[in-house]
Amino acid sequence: MSRELSCCNGAAASGGTGRSRRVQEESPSGPVLNGNAEGSGVGGPAAAEVQMCQLVLPCHANHQGELDAGQLLKWMDITACLAAERHAGIPCVTASMDDIQFEETVRVGQVINIKAKVNRAFNTSMETPMHTFEVGIRVLVQDVLSGVLRMVCVAFSTFVAKPVGAQKVHLSPVDFSGSVEEQLEHSLASERRRLRLYNEQAFNNLMRDYLTLKGGQHKRNSTPLRSTETTKVESIELVLPPHANHHGNTFGGQIMAWMENAATVAASRLCGTYPTLRSVDMFKFRGPSTVGDRLVFKAVVNNAFQTSVEVGVRVEAYNCEEWTRGTPRHINSAFLIYHVTSGKGLSQTFPDVTFTTKDGERRYLAAIVRKRIRMARKHILSYKDEGPLSVPWDKSNQVYLGYNNVAALTVLAGKQGWEASSIHDKISIFVNEEQDSLSMKVEMEVHAPAFHVFSQLSDLRLRPLWDKHYLSCEEVEHADEEETVYHVKCPSVNRGRGRDFVFLLSKRQPCKDGDPYVIALRSVTMATVPPQEGYTRSEAQCAGFLIHRKWHTSCKVSYYNQVTSGVLPYVAGSLAGWSKSMEETAMSCIAFLEKHIIKTAL
Repeated sequence: MSRELSCCNGAAASGGTGRSRRVQEESPSGPVLNGNAEGSGVGGPAAAEVQMCQLVLPCHANHQGELDAGQLLKWMDITACLAAERHAGIPCVTASMDDIQFEETVRVGQVINIKAKVNRAFNTSMETPMHTFEVGIRVLVQDVLSGVLRMVCVAFSTFVAKPVGAQKVHLSPVDFSGSVEEQLEHSLASERRRLRLYNEQAFNNLMRDYLTLKGGQHKRNSTPLRSTETTKVESIELVLPPHANHHGNTFGGQIMAWMENAATVAASRLCGTYPTLRSVDMFKFRGPSTVGDRLVFKAVVNNAFQTSVEVGVRVEAYNCEEWTRGTPRHINSAFLIYHVTSGKGLSQTFPDVTFTTKDGERRYLAAIVRKRIRMARKHILSYKDEGPLSVPWDKSNQVYLGYNNVAALTVLAGKQGWEASSIHDKISIFVNEEQDSLSMKVEMEVHAPAFHVFSQLSDLRLRPLWDKHYLSCEEVEHADEEETVYHVKCPSVNRGRGRDFVFLLSKRQPCKDGDPYVIALRSVTMATVPPQEGYTRSEAQCAGFLIHRKWHTSCKVSYYNQVTSGVLPYVAGSLAGWSKSMEETAMSCIAFLEKHIIKTAL
């Protein structure tokens, strides 16, 4: 059994509001995230869960009787650091903390339990080896009277092992039970690391795309606009011995708490009330600071998104000589997202913002890019089970199934809130997120007659000729001229198994001038097409094309897809910004349609 380290003090936990979930009572030694590690420290024990229990007292709460988010960040960092050091057997320092979503408000008198455990260890093969650890952190809150447990947040921190002097470290394997849950968390740790490594590249790629959009397309049509410059906050702290950790450096959790304080003030200057921290976009530690340093915290609102606002915080450190010379060290950055909740628990709308400087424009657009990347990370790592999405195919019920197929695509196309993510001469890509639902739209300008495009795209057997994500497509049942069932096989992604789909394709011609041609797709089940060996049977909820005639020789093709877990692997790279696969597929589609023009009467 894993041994456990518990720290119990009178203190607190926090968070913003959001959807709450009841959590089943857990054994004290149960795994926090069902994770494991690849090695243990020099002579150290197998990785074990570390727990910190806290009682929320008035001294840890804000003026509303809710636990301060900065206090929670402190304890999360302490608990995660102890878990990393227990695993490594040597000192560890915080490198970063991933996105945090606060789901529950914690109040005075409640009890929180912070649990941390190393999910995986990563060793570099450079001349100077670096040992990094991903630590999973789970925060629960318990009501003393009812005993009900609820989730506050789940987070992932990265720590770097710091050997003393020339000490060499060898991480020996630890016991790994091989349970399904542990294997999943172990593999997801690798995927999260991949996303962290790609984060800067993805940001730069998307920033180039968004610069072509020039933030004005993202502004809402309302007045007056508030300048983000009016929200600037600057605060200074002197690092004293109580602020240092057990290694002599400024405690990372303390820096996070100071950052949260400055960010909250900046957000309050925009909304004119008391905002609530909703999530954090990756704290990243760039360098250390020590006792005696002056830390300057600079916070400013970057952008507002109706019910949320992003605040950027930069931390600069000065020792005595640097303070005199005015040469700071940039040691930390983070982006915090706030919202304001009314008395009825509903999110209020933030004022629209604008920029008045070149740097303000950069921050405005960068906030849009980060929102896109957060959305991608959320959906890539959630691995949610949507439940059965397919409907049984029954020819006797064809009219009803075909109607629902076309109606679902029409509703998807009519959604409000599509945000442009990539715009080129002939291709534009948009995303739409509503709660846990994510959809994508690709608009293509095609120099070919609309009816020709309709006839080519409605024969799914032709799609492997231009879409690399289609290995093969076999017609299973041709019900009539409007409904056909296909069996599609798709290649593997990231060395996984290939996926296959059974699609009902429903096509409709325009009823009157101005109506589009419609090609709707959704998954169905058929006893004659059981799951295939070597493939994972997957499902699509709603996808398809709308084709609008522009001239006799050109049209606009809009492709829609309501992303499911089965479809996600094929669009994840485009979502996260490290791949242009959707643009490449769209260009291939255009080239195919324009090359294979059928001479037909219009």
